Amino acid sequence: MNATPRTEPTQPERPAMHHMTITIERTPMTLHWEGQEIQVEQLGIRLPFARKPADLKDMSASGDYVVYVAETRTMTPEEFDGFAANLLASREWLAGKGGYVGQGRLCVEVHAPGRPYLYVDPSGADYARYAARIG
Repeated sequence: MNATPRTEPTQPERPAMHHMTITIERTPMTLHWEGQEIQVEQLGIRLPFARKPADLKDMSASGDYVVYVAETRTMTPEEFDGFAANLLASREWLAGKGGYVGQGRLCVEVHAPGRPYLYVDPSGADYARYAARIG
């Protein structure tokens, strides 16, 4: 009796995942804006901003702006996904914030674990009127 060897199908070996870490300097400073002193951190890079993006897929950005982070909002991944899915929705925590300052934008930094960093300039509104992303 002849035995025929059986071969099991094999999965192709996946290449190892490579990670990249980017360090962006943040410089604390005081801005004088509309008669107020505001404590911010200036990002060490300039970013393009999208105007009135509906969601993350709609982020067709332009320009080259200095980013002044006036506030950081940390979310859970679920909260972030809900926010990012509808950037034009009214958010009480954005109301009256942001604005154009010289060559830059006064922003709320929004982040959650495993998600991109968003820089939101509501320019006085209560939604993400202007937004930029890293990641």
